[in-house]
Amino acid sequence: MIIDTKNHTVIAFLLFTVVLLFLPLVVTNNFYLHNLIMIFFWAALTASWNIIGGFAGQISLGHAAFFGIGAYTSTVLFLKLGISPCIGLICGGVLSTVVAAAISYPCFRLRGPFFTLSTIAFGEVIYLLSSYFRDLTGGAVGLLIPFKPGLWNLIFREKIYYYYMALFLMLVVIVITHRISHSKMGYYLISLREDEEAAKAIGIDTTRYKLYAVMISAFFAGIAGVFYAQYVLFIEPKTVFSADLSTQFALMSIIGGLGTVAGPIVGAFILTPLSEFLRAWLGGSYSGLHLAIYGVILIAVVLVMPEGIVVWFNEKLRMVKARVGKGRLVNAEISKGQEVKP
Repeated sequence: MIIDTKNHTVIAFLLFTVVLLFLPLVVTNNFYLHNLIMIFFWAALTASWNIIGGFAGQISLGHAAFFGIGAYTSTVLFLKLGISPCIGLICGGVLSTVVAAAISYPCFRLRGPFFTLSTIAFGEVIYLLSSYFRDLTGGAVGLLIPFKPGLWNLIFREKIYYYYMALFLMLVVIVITHRISHSKMGYYLISLREDEEAAKAIGIDTTRYKLYAVMISAFFAGIAGVFYAQYVLFIEPKTVFSADLSTQFALMSIIGGLGTVAGPIVGAFILTPLSEFLRAWLGGSYSGLHLAIYGVILIAVVLVMPEGIVVWFNEKLRMVKARVGKGRLVNAEISKGQEVKP
């Protein structure tokens, strides 16, 4: 019997979506709704980072800059010019994309750790600029978004609306990532990740496809930044341009499975509630403890499952299917009265 893996994946995704759509009917507590919102939020961010960091193999540790650009673009337009965040959502994503293309193009000449260091430097420069231009960004004080509920302002009294916004964002990023992974672009990205010189030798324009990857990644990071700003109603440079954000993108992807569609989602679904519950239980007494726990989990995963949870699980699943298939073959031969070969 031939198993259609593609159909099984689609069915699993649809069931996953249906469960999450009706979950608020069961989960009504605001604390748990907040946790689910943050899970979807981090899953979307991590999956978008995975396009450039996982598929293309370009480890960006300054990716929070695009997230912050999106958040500040929408907020400044809303506070200074009265432009709705619904419009700011697109503006933030587009500006993040343009900046990503302008900065990444020369940086792609660098390889390995040198590219990573250049992204860290870019993130720090953006952070310093946002702190310096106080008239525009509010500096270290930040910007407070007035609470004016309404769909046009993307501000709501009840968390369930944010729940569905975050869920929709996550599902869109998952679908886009899945499409990329099964497209010509996805195969090109994987080939240049494995051996860029070989990819060039067979005629792949590696710079162009890396540029495509970082632009798509930055666009969704910018949109996630707008969502975050409208959710918490306050942004500051230390929060939205923090290097910790970029580190968490990478950690969740690595733990879940770098360069896989489901990996970042699994990483976000494991690490985000852990972080939120630790903060709720410990309060401000042990600030940053969740990052230490992330580190411990990362070490454990690297030692036991070096390619991530999703890859490890798929390998185990293939082994089980192979054993089941072999068992069926043996039973079939026995039932036919044939001699079973060892």
